[in-house]
Amino acid sequence: MPQQRGPRLQGSGPAGPVEYRIDDLARAADTTVRNVRAYQDRGLLPPADRRGRANVYEQAHLERLRLIAQLLDRGHTLAGIKELLDAWESGRGLGGVLGLVAEVTGPWTDETPTRLTRAELVAAFHGVEDRESIAHALRLGVLRPDRPSDPARVGAGGDAGVGVDAGDAVDAVDGVDGEAFVVPSPALLGVAVELHALGVPLPAIIAHLEEVRGATGGMARRFVEFSAVHVFARYAGHHLSDAEAGEAVGTVRRLRPLAQAVVDAELGRAMRLEATRLLRAAVELSGDGPLRDLLQSELTASEALADHVGCDQGFTET
Repeated sequence: MPQQRGPRLQGSGPAGPVEYRIDDLARAADTTVRNVRAYQDRGLLPPADRRGRANVYEQAHLERLRLIAQLLDRGHTLAGIKELLDAWESGRGLGGVLGLVAEVTGPWTDETPTRLTRAELVAAFHGVEDRESIAHALRLGVLRPDRPSDPARVGAGGDAGVGVDAGDAVDAVDGVDGEAFVVPSPALLGVAVELHALGVPLPAIIAHLEEVRGATGGMARRFVEFSAVHVFARYAGHHLSDAEAGEAVGTVRRLRPLAQAVVDAELGRAMRLEATRLLRAAVELSGDGPLRDLLQSELTASEALADHVGCDQGFTET
């Protein structure tokens, strides 16, 4: 608890407001005296009230330090924080903008991360324990080291390891020998488990994920660029008010299911076309005979039915 020293200010009841000396303030904000002084030098923290030979800080200083810490945790630089705080003090507001940042940078799925022990992970893959595959899964973010003291790792994205060469040293991967892991996307790991049960080797599953992630990254980039041009352009070029930021948050929430719906529909269409091509090629290689004629007839009828109900309306098969 902060110590209440020196004369009190008026206006906050009989006990007066809580006051802090610099060491008490730093302790309450979970920072250092050096940081407090540095923030003051940069104009991030208002000056203290001078009381004789001591500087006295108030609750507003503590709240400002906590806000600075939150913004630093979100990746902002001190210069960027200064600009935001200046905007706040000029009446433009930060609440709505920070809400928009949280909406955009938060998880875009409803999945809840889970925890697996190493033994449970190995059992899921029928007793196969492959350190190299675990290392690749950690690089790709399919698994993360289990560190209860570092909760930010649980929901973080997993794109940092895309394209890592298999020849890199496995021992250098953080957490590869850990006894427990966090699984950010249980559904994604579940796909790997099912593919492995179907006989697909772990290295092939990992390579396929890297390829899929590259393709979906391109789709996401295009959708975001499309939205930026046609939807979010009206928010550009000026400081957002809280009302505008709230409207933008709602727009982001509306766009999420739209993007998912487009991917689901187009992936379903493309999967049917590619699977049909593969099956037709296999039938062609099966030799002459009544079975081949029957399969070709079924394929032709199925494609005609799909065209009739409009599965491929507006698209030209190449």
